[in-house]
Amino acid sequence: MGKALSCSLVFLCFFMPLAFADWNILTQKTRSGLRISLKNYCESWRMNVELHNIRDFQVVPAECTDYIGKYVRSTQYKVDSERATEECLVYLSTSCNLKKDGKDAWVFDIDDTLLSTIPYYKNNGYGGNKLNETDFEDWLGKGKGTALEYSLNLFNELKSRGVQIILISSRREYLRSATIDNLVNSGYHGWAGLILRSPADELVSVAKYKADARKQLINNGYRIWGILGDQYSSFDSPPSCTRGFKLPNPMYYVA
Repeated sequence: MGKALSCSLVFLCFFMPLAFADWNILTQKTRSGLRISLKNYCESWRMNVELHNIRDFQVVPAECTDYIGKYVRSTQYKVDSERATEECLVYLSTSCNLKKDGKDAWVFDIDDTLLSTIPYYKNNGYGGNKLNETDFEDWLGKGKGTALEYSLNLFNELKSRGVQIILISSRREYLRSATIDNLVNSGYHGWAGLILRSPADELVSVAKYKADARKQLINNGYRIWGILGDQYSSFDSPPSCTRGFKLPNPMYYVA
Protein backbone atom coordinates (compact mmCIF):
# COMPACT_ATOMS: atom_id res chain seq x y z
CA MET A 1 0.00 0.00 0.00
CA GLY A 2 2.80 2.38 0.99
CA LYS A 3 4.77 1.53 -2.14
CA ALA A 4 1.70 2.09 -4.34
CA LEU A 5 0.99 5.43 -2.68
CA SER A 6 4.60 6.47 -3.13
CA CYS A 7 4.49 5.60 -6.83
CA SER A 8 1.25 7.53 -7.23
CA LEU A 9 2.76 10.63 -5.64
CA VAL A 10 5.81 10.42 -7.87
CA PHE A 11 3.50 10.08 -10.88
CA LEU A 12 1.51 13.17 -9.84
CA CYS A 13 4.60 15.20 -9.04
CA PHE A 14 6.00 14.41 -12.48
CA PHE A 15 2.88 15.19 -14.47
CA MET A 16 1.43 18.16 -12.54
CA PRO A 17 4.23 20.54 -13.63
CA LEU A 18 3.70 19.35 -17.19
CA ALA A 19 0.02 20.15 -16.89
CA PHE A 20 0.73 23.69 -15.68
CA ALA A 21 3.49 24.13 -18.24
CA ASP A 22 1.03 23.13 -20.93
CA TRP A 23 -1.15 26.17 -20.10
CA ASN A 24 -0.37 28.77 -22.68
CA ILE A 25 -2.22 31.87 -23.86
CA LEU A 26 -1.62 30.65 -27.39
CA THR A 27 -4.10 27.82 -26.77
CA GLN A 28 -6.74 30.05 -25.22
CA LYS A 29 -10.04 31.33 -26.56
CA THR A 30 -12.27 34.30 -25.79
CA ARG A 31 -15.66 33.69 -24.23
CA SER A 32 -17.22 33.86 -27.68
CA GLY A 33 -14.90 31.10 -28.88
CA LEU A 34 -12.37 33.16 -30.80
CA ARG A 35 -8.90 31.68 -30.79
CA ILE A 36 -6.40 34.32 -29.73
CA SER A 37 -2.67 34.70 -30.00
CA LEU A 38 -0.43 36.19 -27.35
CA LYS A 39 -0.26 39.38 -29.43
CA ASN A 40 -4.09 39.54 -29.57
CA TYR A 41 -4.31 39.08 -25.81
CA CYS A 42 -1.65 41.67 -24.94
CA GLU A 43 -2.80 44.26 -27.47
CA SER A 44 -6.35 43.95 -26.19
CA TRP A 45 -5.09 44.38 -22.63
CA ARG A 46 -3.06 47.45 -23.63
CA MET A 47 -5.93 49.01 -25.55
CA ASN A 48 -8.35 48.56 -22.65
CA VAL A 49 -5.84 50.15 -20.29
CA GLU A 50 -5.74 53.19 -22.57
CA LEU A 51 -9.54 53.24 -22.80
CA HIS A 52 -9.67 53.23 -18.99
CA ASN A 53 -11.66 50.00 -18.98
CA ILE A 54 -8.86 48.28 -17.04
CA ARG A 55 -8.06 50.22 -13.88
CA ASP A 56 -6.14 49.89 -10.62
CA PHE A 57 -3.74 47.25 -11.92
CA GLN A 58 -0.48 46.99 -10.02
CA VAL A 59 1.51 44.99 -12.55
CA VAL A 60 1.41 44.19 -16.25
CA PRO A 61 0.38 40.56 -16.90
CA ALA A 62 3.51 38.42 -16.91
CA GLU A 63 2.71 37.16 -20.40
CA CYS A 64 2.69 40.72 -21.73
CA THR A 65 5.78 42.40 -20.30
CA ASP A 66 7.86 41.69 -23.42
CA TYR A 67 5.04 42.93 -25.64
CA ILE A 68 4.63 46.13 -23.61
CA GLY A 69 8.38 46.68 -23.67
CA LYS A 70 8.43 46.38 -27.45
CA TYR A 71 5.47 48.73 -27.77
CA VAL A 72 6.96 51.58 -25.70
CA ARG A 73 10.16 51.34 -27.75
CA SER A 74 8.34 51.12 -31.07
CA THR A 75 7.46 53.47 -33.89
CA GLN A 76 3.80 52.89 -33.02
CA TYR A 77 4.32 54.39 -29.56
CA LYS A 78 5.89 57.46 -31.18
CA VAL A 79 3.06 57.73 -33.72
CA ASP A 80 0.45 57.45 -30.94
CA SER A 81 2.24 60.13 -28.91
CA GLU A 82 2.62 62.45 -31.89
CA ARG A 83 -1.07 62.13 -32.74
CA ALA A 84 -2.07 63.02 -29.18
CA THR A 85 0.04 66.19 -29.23
CA GLU A 86 -1.20 67.12 -32.71
CA GLU A 87 -4.78 66.87 -31.46
CA CYS A 88 -3.86 69.29 -28.67
CA LEU A 89 -2.83 71.86 -31.26
CA VAL A 90 -5.92 71.25 -33.41
CA TYR A 91 -8.08 71.86 -30.36
CA LEU A 92 -6.11 74.94 -29.33
CA SER A 93 -6.37 76.43 -32.82
CA THR A 94 -10.06 75.74 -33.34
CA SER A 95 -11.73 75.82 -29.94
CA CYS A 96 -9.76 78.07 -27.58
CA ASN A 97 -10.47 81.78 -27.42
CA LEU A 98 -7.13 82.82 -25.98
CA LYS A 99 -7.17 86.19 -24.20
CA LYS A 100 -3.37 86.55 -24.27
CA ASP A 101 -3.45 88.38 -20.93
CA GLY A 102 -1.02 86.05 -19.13
CA LYS A 103 -3.81 83.89 -17.72
CA ASP A 104 -4.29 81.41 -20.56
CA ALA A 105 -2.79 78.18 -19.20
CA TRP A 106 -2.02 74.60 -20.14
CA VAL A 107 -1.13 71.93 -17.58
CA PHE A 108 1.43 69.17 -18.15
CA ASP A 109 2.25 66.13 -16.07
CA ILE A 110 5.98 65.29 -16.00
CA ASP A 111 6.76 61.57 -15.86
CA ASP A 112 6.01 59.88 -19.19
CA THR A 113 4.49 63.13 -20.37
CA LEU A 114 7.49 65.47 -20.60
CA LEU A 115 10.22 63.12 -19.38
CA SER A 116 10.34 59.43 -20.23
CA THR A 117 10.87 56.83 -17.49
CA ILE A 118 11.29 54.08 -20.07
CA PRO A 119 15.06 53.95 -19.36
CA TYR A 120 14.20 53.00 -15.76
CA TYR A 121 11.71 50.34 -16.78
CA LYS A 122 14.13 48.97 -19.37
CA ASN A 123 16.40 47.94 -16.51
CA ASN A 124 13.62 46.92 -14.12
CA GLY A 125 11.05 45.20 -16.32
CA TYR A 126 8.21 46.85 -18.20
CA GLY A 127 5.63 46.89 -15.44
CA GLY A 128 5.87 43.19 -14.60
CA ASN A 129 6.86 43.86 -11.00
CA LYS A 130 5.26 46.10 -8.41
CA LEU A 131 7.05 49.43 -8.42
CA ASN A 132 9.75 49.86 -5.79
CA GLU A 133 9.09 53.52 -4.97
CA THR A 134 12.37 54.02 -3.10
CA ASP A 135 14.40 52.67 -6.00
CA PHE A 136 12.35 54.64 -8.50
CA GLU A 137 12.73 57.92 -6.62
CA ASP A 138 16.47 57.32 -6.35
CA TRP A 139 16.49 57.07 -10.15
CA LEU A 140 14.42 60.26 -10.49
CA GLY A 141 16.88 62.04 -8.23
CA LYS A 142 19.68 61.28 -10.68
CA GLY A 143 17.90 63.26 -13.41
CA LYS A 144 18.05 60.54 -16.04
CA GLY A 145 14.62 61.08 -17.57
CA THR A 146 14.77 61.74 -21.31
CA ALA A 147 12.71 64.29 -23.23
CA LEU A 148 9.67 63.00 -25.10
CA GLU A 149 10.11 64.65 -28.49
CA TYR A 150 6.50 65.39 -29.38
CA SER A 151 5.68 66.70 -25.90
CA LEU A 152 8.68 69.03 -26.12
CA ASN A 153 7.44 70.30 -29.48
CA LEU A 154 3.98 70.95 -28.02
CA PHE A 155 5.48 72.63 -24.96
CA ASN A 156 7.43 75.04 -27.14
CA GLU A 157 4.53 75.70 -29.50
CA LEU A 158 2.22 76.59 -26.61
CA LYS A 159 4.83 78.94 -25.21
CA SER A 160 5.19 80.65 -28.59
CA ARG A 161 1.42 81.32 -28.56
CA GLY A 162 1.59 83.03 -25.19
CA VAL A 163 0.10 80.16 -23.19
CA GLN A 164 1.39 79.82 -19.63
CA ILE A 165 2.80 76.35 -18.91
CA ILE A 166 2.01 74.87 -15.49
CA LEU A 167 3.58 71.56 -14.43
CA ILE A 168 1.69 69.46 -11.87
CA SER A 169 3.52 66.28 -10.92
CA SER A 170 3.05 63.58 -8.30
CA ARG A 171 6.79 63.76 -7.66
CA ARG A 172 7.62 64.66 -4.08
CA GLU A 173 8.81 68.13 -3.13
CA TYR A 174 12.29 66.99 -2.15
CA LEU A 175 12.90 66.13 -5.82
CA ARG A 176 12.35 69.73 -6.94
CA SER A 177 16.00 70.55 -7.63
CA ALA A 178 16.66 67.29 -9.49
CA THR A 179 13.41 67.72 -11.45
CA ILE A 180 14.25 71.27 -12.55
CA ASP A 181 17.75 70.21 -13.62
CA ASN A 182 16.39 67.23 -15.56
CA LEU A 183 13.76 69.36 -17.32
CA VAL A 184 16.19 72.12 -18.26
CA ASN A 185 18.85 69.68 -19.43
CA SER A 186 16.19 68.00 -21.59
CA GLY A 187 15.23 71.24 -23.32
CA TYR A 188 12.26 72.44 -21.25
CA HIS A 189 12.48 76.11 -20.34
CA GLY A 190 10.13 78.91 -19.36
CA TRP A 191 7.30 77.22 -17.48
CA ALA A 192 5.20 79.48 -15.24
CA GLY A 193 4.77 77.08 -12.35
CA LEU A 194 6.01 73.73 -11.02
CA ILE A 195 3.77 72.07 -8.43
CA LEU A 196 5.08 69.01 -6.56
CA ARG A 197 3.57 66.98 -3.72
CA SER A 198 4.17 68.22 -0.20
CA PRO A 199 4.09 65.78 2.75
CA ALA A 200 0.47 66.83 3.38
CA ASP A 201 -0.47 66.03 -0.23
CA GLU A 202 0.73 62.46 0.21
CA LEU A 203 -2.26 61.76 2.44
CA VAL A 204 -4.66 62.04 -0.51
CA SER A 205 -4.90 60.32 -3.87
CA VAL A 206 -2.97 61.66 -6.84
CA ALA A 207 -6.25 62.53 -8.56
CA LYS A 208 -7.42 64.66 -5.61
CA TYR A 209 -4.01 66.29 -5.16
CA LYS A 210 -3.95 67.33 -8.82
CA ALA A 211 -7.58 68.48 -8.74
CA ASP A 212 -6.85 70.64 -5.68
CA ALA A 213 -3.83 72.12 -7.48
CA ARG A 214 -5.99 73.00 -10.49
CA LYS A 215 -8.60 74.56 -8.24
CA GLN A 216 -5.96 76.81 -6.73
CA LEU A 217 -4.76 77.83 -10.20
CA ILE A 218 -8.32 78.71 -11.22
CA ASN A 219 -8.76 80.68 -8.00
CA ASN A 220 -5.62 82.57 -8.97
CA GLY A 221 -7.27 83.61 -12.22
CA TYR A 222 -5.82 81.09 -14.67
CA ARG A 223 -7.98 79.73 -17.48
CA ILE A 224 -6.87 76.12 -17.93
CA TRP A 225 -7.57 75.30 -21.57
CA GLY A 226 -6.07 71.83 -21.58
CA ILE A 227 -4.08 69.17 -19.79
CA LEU A 228 -1.65 66.64 -21.21
CA GLY A 229 -0.84 63.58 -19.12
CA ASP A 230 -0.21 59.86 -19.35
CA GLN A 231 -2.72 58.98 -16.57
CA TYR A 232 -6.42 59.72 -16.27
CA SER A 233 -5.77 60.92 -12.72
CA SER A 234 -4.12 63.97 -14.29
CA PHE A 235 -7.44 65.35 -15.53
CA ASP A 236 -10.52 63.25 -14.70
CA SER A 237 -11.46 64.85 -11.36
CA PRO A 238 -13.22 68.22 -10.98
CA PRO A 239 -12.48 71.01 -11.43
CA SER A 240 -11.61 69.85 -14.92
CA CYS A 241 -10.12 71.85 -17.72
CA THR A 242 -11.87 72.36 -21.02
CA ARG A 243 -10.09 69.30 -22.48
CA GLY A 244 -7.83 66.55 -21.24
CA PHE A 245 -5.50 64.66 -23.60
CA LYS A 246 -3.88 61.35 -22.74
CA LEU A 247 -0.54 60.03 -23.90
CA PRO A 248 -0.08 56.26 -24.14
CA ASN A 249 1.28 54.46 -21.08
CA PRO A 250 0.49 50.78 -20.45
CA MET A 251 3.34 50.26 -17.96
CA TYR A 252 1.60 51.39 -14.76
CA TYR A 253 -1.57 52.92 -13.34
CA VAL A 254 -1.82 55.90 -10.99
CA ALA A 255 -5.16 56.71 -9.35
